[in-house]
Amino acid sequence: MAAVDPTRLVARCLRREGETVHLEVDGRELTRWTGPTAVIGAGKAAARMAAGCELTLGTAGLRGRVVTADGCAVPLQVIATEEAGHPLPDRRGLAATRRIIDCLSAASNGAVLCLVSGGASSLLVSPRPPLTLDDKIATTRALLECGANIGEVSAVRKHLSAVKGGGLLRQTVLPVAAVLLSDVPGDDPSTIGSGPAAPDRTTFAEALAILNRYGVVDRVPLAVADLLRRGVAGQAEESLKPDDAAAARAVNTVIGSNRTALDGALRAARADGWDADVDPEVMVGDTTAAAEVFGDRILERLGRPRARPLCLLAGGETTVRVRGTGRGGRNQEFALALIETLAGRPVTVLSAGTDGIDGPTPVAGAYVDGTSLERARARGLEPTTALANNDSHTFFAALDDLLITGPTGTNVMDIKIALLPAGPACLECPSPPRFQV
Repeated sequence: MAAVDPTRLVARCLRREGETVHLEVDGRELTRWTGPTAVIGAGKAAARMAAGCELTLGTAGLRGRVVTADGCAVPLQVIATEEAGHPLPDRRGLAATRRIIDCLSAASNGAVLCLVSGGASSLLVSPRPPLTLDDKIATTRALLECGANIGEVSAVRKHLSAVKGGGLLRQTVLPVAAVLLSDVPGDDPSTIGSGPAAPDRTTFAEALAILNRYGVVDRVPLAVADLLRRGVAGQAEESLKPDDAAAARAVNTVIGSNRTALDGALRAARADGWDADVDPEVMVGDTTAAAEVFGDRILERLGRPRARPLCLLAGGETTVRVRGTGRGGRNQEFALALIETLAGRPVTVLSAGTDGIDGPTPVAGAYVDGTSLERARARGLEPTTALANNDSHTFFAALDDLLITGPTGTNVMDIKIALLPAGPACLECPSPPRFQV
């Protein structure tokens, strides 16, 4: 995960000359400011991003506050750090967000450096009146379970929040430099963390349409549906739009993404003696359908003769429609959906979240290989039953095939790694390659 280490990525893009701070990406200056720097931030990588600020800027003229997920805090010198709930918001996040807004409001000169990574949507919590925290929790749960993609979830969240969808820009008159670690396909700043410092092109009408499309408009609290309907009627203020004067004061730049992680994995695999390729298509949409596509690509590559073993990489973020009562996450479910395709094949696949957390479980993901189906049935486990009940975690725990890393402190979506052996075309082989972890 060195390629997407938040501390290193942030330190690399900031430079201080006397009292002037420069924000640069690939040798190109995006903005500069003179005077104190108020650092605010939210996300699973926010604390490590803040460490990058202290590392390169020092502590003089630096102050601020960030909120991160449980287990992701690191020691900092002058930037305060708090932990809060994810993927569902909680009262700690609500209180931390109030303090971040206070910090932002107190900054009277210099500039604001806003650090945003995946997880910020849950950790940065400020419900638009008259909504309550409980309203936000219930709505978030409904969105996570219905199978909506990250862009759709973000569109709804931005219209229920006082800080998302550019809302933080309304809390200050200072210039804002937002540095982003992307966990969304396409790396759109307005979707990463629901865009607290980025103007928003989505509307109340789109947000309401999303709830209707997934059949959850009657599952969210009445106050939520009522707010969206009032917004459609022009009776509630829209999220901050690109033509708003506040948007002109902000610069948003992405410093790391899923592709950054894949490129790092590609280099590492080749250095270790593997042939390695990155699948050019980002994996999105239904998890089971995406696994089927990936499985077909594996079988196609498996049929080709190779002089060296192959490491096939892919990345993205799929969605799960929760219909059962089991435990799991999209990566464990992805691996489970591959189990019959890989049965008897000399292939091993790892599907894992770069944040080390897969859904509401304490694991990063799961392994599956050509022996998994046989081993499962020897224990009385049926993959189709587990899939139907969204119970991938229980399934792979029984096989001892879960990847447990703990929170990594970064977050750039998910990675799929398939290991294929060298040799002539061979579709069946009793010895799949193994990961060294």
